Amino acid sequence: MEGNRNDNALIMRERKRWGFLGIPWTFTKYSLYMKKLVIEQGLLRSTENEVLLYRVVDITYSRGLFQKMFGLGTITVHAHDKTNPVIVIKNIKHSRDFKEAISEWVEKDRIRMKMRQSEFVDAGQPDFEDYGDE
Repeated sequence: MEGNRNDNALIMRERKRWGFLGIPWTFTKYSLYMKKLVIEQGLLRSTENEVLLYRVVDITYSRGLFQKMFGLGTITVHAHDKTNPVIVIKNIKHSRDFKEAISEWVEKDRIRMKMRQSEFVDAGQPDFEDYGDE
Protein backbone atom coordinates (compact mmCIF):
# COMPACT_ATOMS: atom_id res chain seq x y z
CA MET A 1 0.00 0.00 0.00
CA GLU A 2 2.74 2.50 0.84
CA GLY A 3 4.83 3.98 -1.91
CA ASN A 4 8.39 5.22 -1.67
CA ARG A 5 9.53 7.73 0.96
CA ASN A 6 9.10 10.92 -1.06
CA ASP A 7 6.40 13.46 -0.20
CA ASN A 8 4.20 12.50 -3.15
CA ALA A 9 4.07 8.81 -2.31
CA LEU A 10 0.66 7.24 -2.86
CA ILE A 11 -0.64 5.51 0.27
CA MET A 12 -4.01 4.23 -0.91
CA ARG A 13 -6.45 4.72 -3.79
CA GLU A 14 -10.18 3.98 -3.92
CA ARG A 15 -12.93 4.47 -6.46
CA LYS A 16 -16.50 5.52 -5.82
CA ARG A 17 -18.81 2.65 -6.61
CA TRP A 18 -22.31 2.56 -7.86
CA GLY A 19 -24.57 1.64 -4.92
CA PHE A 20 -26.05 -1.44 -6.57
CA LEU A 21 -23.71 -4.43 -6.11
CA GLY A 22 -20.74 -2.13 -5.47
CA ILE A 23 -19.75 -1.94 -9.13
CA PRO A 24 -17.15 0.79 -9.90
CA TRP A 25 -19.09 2.44 -12.74
CA THR A 26 -18.32 5.99 -11.70
CA PHE A 27 -15.57 8.40 -12.63
CA THR A 28 -14.65 9.50 -9.12
CA LYS A 29 -11.32 8.44 -7.58
CA TYR A 30 -9.99 9.16 -4.12
CA SER A 31 -6.22 9.09 -3.59
CA LEU A 32 -4.45 9.39 -0.26
CA TYR A 33 -0.89 10.66 -0.41
CA MET A 34 1.51 11.31 2.47
CA LYS A 35 0.52 15.00 2.66
CA LYS A 36 -2.82 15.32 0.89
CA LEU A 37 -6.14 13.75 -0.04
CA VAL A 38 -7.00 14.13 -3.75
CA ILE A 39 -10.46 13.77 -5.31
CA GLU A 40 -10.60 13.31 -9.09
CA GLN A 41 -14.02 13.53 -10.77
CA GLY A 42 -15.42 13.48 -14.27
CA LEU A 43 -15.07 11.82 -17.65
CA LEU A 44 -15.39 14.53 -20.29
CA ARG A 45 -14.60 17.43 -17.99
CA SER A 46 -12.27 16.40 -15.19
CA THR A 47 -11.76 18.23 -11.93
CA GLU A 48 -9.23 17.54 -9.24
CA ASN A 49 -9.50 18.83 -5.70
CA GLU A 50 -7.09 18.29 -2.86
CA VAL A 51 -7.01 18.97 0.84
CA LEU A 52 -3.82 19.02 2.85
CA LEU A 53 -3.90 16.41 5.59
CA TYR A 54 -2.81 18.70 8.40
CA ARG A 55 -5.99 20.74 7.73
CA VAL A 56 -8.31 17.79 8.48
CA VAL A 57 -10.29 18.41 11.65
CA ASP A 58 -12.69 15.46 11.88
CA ILE A 59 -13.38 12.16 10.14
CA THR A 60 -16.70 10.30 10.31
CA TYR A 61 -17.31 6.75 9.10
CA SER A 62 -20.80 5.45 8.30
CA ARG A 63 -22.47 2.52 6.60
CA GLY A 64 -26.11 2.11 5.70
CA LEU A 65 -27.91 -1.20 5.31
CA PHE A 66 -27.31 -1.52 1.56
CA GLN A 67 -23.70 -0.44 1.99
CA LYS A 68 -23.21 -3.22 4.54
CA MET A 69 -24.81 -5.73 2.19
CA PHE A 70 -22.39 -4.84 -0.61
CA GLY A 71 -19.29 -4.19 1.52
CA LEU A 72 -19.23 -0.42 1.00
CA GLY A 73 -18.99 2.59 3.30
CA THR A 74 -18.91 6.38 3.43
CA ILE A 75 -16.27 8.62 4.99
CA THR A 76 -16.98 12.28 5.74
CA VAL A 77 -13.91 14.48 6.16
CA HIS A 78 -14.22 17.93 7.74
CA ALA A 79 -11.29 20.23 7.00
CA HIS A 80 -10.25 23.84 7.26
CA ASP A 81 -10.34 24.25 3.49
CA LYS A 82 -12.05 27.14 1.69
CA THR A 83 -13.15 25.27 -1.42
CA ASN A 84 -14.24 22.01 0.22
CA PRO A 85 -14.74 22.18 3.99
CA VAL A 86 -16.71 18.90 3.89
CA ILE A 87 -15.59 16.04 1.67
CA VAL A 88 -17.86 13.01 1.35
CA ILE A 89 -16.08 9.89 0.17
CA LYS A 90 -19.09 7.79 -0.71
CA ASN A 91 -19.52 4.10 -1.53
CA ILE A 92 -15.94 2.88 -1.46
CA LYS A 93 -14.96 -0.76 -1.08
CA HIS A 94 -12.29 -0.71 1.66
CA SER A 95 -13.90 2.15 3.56
CA ARG A 96 -12.73 1.30 7.09
CA ASP A 97 -9.12 0.78 5.93
CA PHE A 98 -9.23 4.05 3.97
CA LYS A 99 -10.61 5.92 6.99
CA GLU A 100 -7.91 4.46 9.27
CA ALA A 101 -5.21 5.38 6.74
CA ILE A 102 -6.50 8.97 6.57
CA SER A 103 -6.50 9.20 10.38
CA GLU A 104 -2.98 7.82 10.65
CA TRP A 105 -1.52 10.10 7.98
CA VAL A 106 -3.33 13.18 9.33
CA GLU A 107 -1.60 12.63 12.66
CA LYS A 108 1.77 12.01 11.01
CA ASP A 109 1.45 15.19 8.96
CA ARG A 110 0.44 17.24 12.00
CA ILE A 111 3.49 15.96 13.86
CA ARG A 112 5.66 16.76 10.84
CA MET A 113 4.21 20.29 10.68
CA LYS A 114 4.42 20.63 14.50
CA MET A 115 0.71 21.50 14.62
CA ARG A 116 -1.86 20.87 17.33
CA GLN A 117 -5.64 20.71 17.04
CA SER A 118 -5.94 23.86 19.17
CA GLU A 119 -4.21 25.88 16.43
CA PHE A 120 -7.32 25.43 14.28
CA VAL A 121 -9.74 26.86 16.84
CA ASP A 122 -10.99 30.26 15.75
CA ALA A 123 -10.05 32.80 18.40
CA GLY A 124 -12.92 35.05 17.30
CA GLN A 125 -15.68 32.68 18.36
CA PRO A 126 -17.17 33.05 21.84
CA ASP A 127 -16.92 30.30 24.39
CA PHE A 128 -20.11 28.32 24.89
CA GLU A 129 -20.81 28.74 28.58
CA ASP A 130 -24.02 28.22 30.48
CA TYR A 131 -25.15 31.70 31.51
CA GLY A 132 -28.23 30.44 33.32
CA ASP A 133 -31.67 32.04 33.38
CA GLU A 134 -31.81 35.79 33.82
